[in-house]
Amino acid sequence: MSSKSSEGRFKPAARRKARQMALQAVYQWQMSGNALLDIETQFRAHNDMTKVDGGYFHSLLHGVAREASRLDDELAPYLDRTLDQLDPVEKAALRIGSYELMFHQEVPYRVIINEAIELTKLFGAQDSHRYINGILDRLAPKLRADETRKARQR
Repeated sequence: MSSKSSEGRFKPAARRKARQMALQAVYQWQMSGNALLDIETQFRAHNDMTKVDGGYFHSLLHGVAREASRLDDELAPYLDRTLDQLDPVEKAALRIGSYELMFHQEVPYRVIINEAIELTKLFGAQDSHRYINGILDRLAPKLRADETRKARQR
């Protein structure tokens, strides 16, 4: 069974699994500082990738690492503490969410926020999903002004 739909686009479940793996890989990168290639190779070797959008996983992991400083700068005005004080799972979820908002315009902003919430419910501390929701919900109008304006006018 392919993880691609009949239109050639990956199914939402394959993207969700890519985000789950990316959250774990970004977390590992943040905590260990290991090389991205080593982390990605390890994840691909130790996980069943048949139902994962592997390209999206790669894009998130490498994109978040490459753009971490820029993502952190975008997030900082919306945080109630410094980035160093964030729980590592929250930091990874916020970085992935902000990366998708910036660089994956093909994904609706509401989907990105919802996926970040679900990731945090799965891997984060109790109620940390509310914090993630609040931050990304305030960041989205800055990064996706036209899309958020249109959505709020409906």
